[in-house]
Amino acid sequence: MSLSHHSPSSDITLRINGTSHSLTIDNRTTLLDVLRERLGLTGTKKGCDHGQCGACTVLVDGERVNSCLMFAVTAEEREIVSIEGVAALSDGGELHPVQRAFLDHDGLQCGYCTPGQICSAIGALGEAGRGWPSHVTEDTATGVADVSALDAREVRERMSGNLCRCGAYNGIVEAVLEAAGARGAQDTATVGGAR
Repeated sequence: MSLSHHSPSSDITLRINGTSHSLTIDNRTTLLDVLRERLGLTGTKKGCDHGQCGACTVLVDGERVNSCLMFAVTAEEREIVSIEGVAALSDGGELHPVQRAFLDHDGLQCGYCTPGQICSAIGALGEAGRGWPSHVTEDTATGVADVSALDAREVRERMSGNLCRCGAYNGIVEAVLEAAGARGAQDTATVGGAR
């Protein structure tokens, strides 16, 4: 990266969905705007643009991030996965298991925030697979032993950063639970991507 404290722009290379993109961008440009406006990856949605609704959630090094709050210049040398790339995280299937579960449980809502919900669910399962506790984990010191042991309360808490919850919200919870149980602890530990 060529970042000058005196320059308003930088030459950076972002690795997104397995492809490198060399760009010259204003240092104030968010990752969300690079995805949508510069690269045409419009699957990631702009909702509140203040980091409150979760519609813009993507995975950065396997962890979920509100892309509207992240300056793109800080994402260089990190592995970014948007909704367009999540299927490639699975083992050769056409869809990621979380995507399939969303379809099976009608967790699509109107569709606008579905990409953020799916990325958030993949990140949440990865966090649980690494043993990270949530606010409602019974023993936060021990954390989560196995993602297949997640219950609806845990899933609701872990998905609380995604605010759109129309009539399909119960379907989303069921989809995340199915994806957690179907993959098993060992697989789900890496579902969010390796660091």
